[in-house]
Amino acid sequence: MKHLIVLVISVLTIHVSHAQINEIGIYVGGSNFIGDLGSTKYIAPNAPALGFLYKWNASSRHSWRASVIYSDLKAMDVDADDPRRIQRGYEFDSNLLEVSLGMEFTFTEFNLHNERKIGAPYLHTGLVATKFDNYYYPANGIQTSENVSSWTLGIPMTLGYKATFIDNIVIGVEVGARYTFTDEIEGSTPSEASNQPYRFGNINNNDWYMFSGITLTYTFGENPCYCVN
Repeated sequence: MKHLIVLVISVLTIHVSHAQINEIGIYVGGSNFIGDLGSTKYIAPNAPALGFLYKWNASSRHSWRASVIYSDLKAMDVDADDPRRIQRGYEFDSNLLEVSLGMEFTFTEFNLHNERKIGAPYLHTGLVATKFDNYYYPANGIQTSENVSSWTLGIPMTLGYKATFIDNIVIGVEVGARYTFTDEIEGSTPSEASNQPYRFGNINNNDWYMFSGITLTYTFGENPCYCVN
């Protein structure tokens, strides 16, 4: 039994050492908020978003992906198409930090061992944890800080296209929506700690936010061998 366990561990170690290839890089783009305040457009970046990401390519069709992205999330009622929001005139400005872990699936083979330039569209999903500052809006309609921050979970849904660029460099362009499990990001539903009774908007809908940008990653590690010997 002991010899069998040693053999299995040896085989797995050999397979991983020859199968994995790593990517590490940056994310640069913009963000926009979708909720009870501001524009109702889905893709309308109005604030910068910066981050770092890491990928572990398990095969030529899927990769494990982790990222940390920071953005100054903004929204203004004057940018909305809804005349009621324009008349209300609220403004929202908050710091947002997202930590994400998920999987990336490509529609076609994306074998980094290929010596030719290659590209492929991809989907990404998983789980995000988002930290945001808490706010509320008193009778004067001015955004007021609660001086606390909260975390919420969410689901990322990203569509993109990536391609090999120059030696060991992969560039990607993507648009990603985040559905969160909270309605507190813009302050339409104050936290219980604020003791503020005033709410606005649809309290049955949770908040969304979008990231639109590019990724630039550097590949390193063993060349991938996705075959089974």
